[in-house]
Amino acid sequence: MILIDRFLSDEQDPKAVEKVLGKLNDMLTSNEELIYIAVQKKPAVNLLPDCIAVSNKRIFYCEPGNFGITMNFKDISWKSIKEVSFKEELFGSKFICVPLHGENIITEYIPKVQARKLYQAAYEQLESFKEQQRQLDLEERRSSTSPVTVNTLPAPEPVQEEEPQAFFSQPPAAPVVVPVEEPEDETTLKLRKLKSLYDKHLITQEEYEAKKADILDSL
Repeated sequence: MILIDRFLSDEQDPKAVEKVLGKLNDMLTSNEELIYIAVQKKPAVNLLPDCIAVSNKRIFYCEPGNFGITMNFKDISWKSIKEVSFKEELFGSKFICVPLHGENIITEYIPKVQARKLYQAAYEQLESFKEQQRQLDLEERRSSTSPVTVNTLPAPEPVQEEEPQAFFSQPPAAPVVVPVEEPEDETTLKLRKLKSLYDKHLITQEEYEAKKADILDSL
């Protein structure tokens, strides 16, 4: 059973919240949790206020019918919502839900404090859902590309195994490597190490040029 006290922190109408919770308690699915409830407060008569409830899976719009005898519910899941917003006015605020398809859903006369917290709760849940979708899309892309990389990896392996055998079978090839390393004197090595430090952004261009000049002056 859902406790009513946690939904009365911002002067919500207790009777309206109690009536809404009594219905929503039977409508929530597994692992679904109510986060916030805002109650409409009309400037003149507020006998039959509308309510908006936010859960971790959807937004509920609760409208009383038949002079308060019945309650009409409609809900919209986070996957069907593009964005949410609110606009403060002279009497309360408007809470605006923009679906991916169809017209905007606008509820007026939401007390300003409740409208801010309603928006915060809805925005956080919507962004959380979008982030989960992004992660799922990334995983799907990785899983769809992984067979391609697996198939391409074994191809070069037999070529790499055959190449060293060809070199080992030719004795004259060994002395050819020796003269290639001869130009690597101390000055060349210093210049190469200095260039490597610069390429890795470990030293500035000024430091690189100054040290390079020092090395060349020592020749």
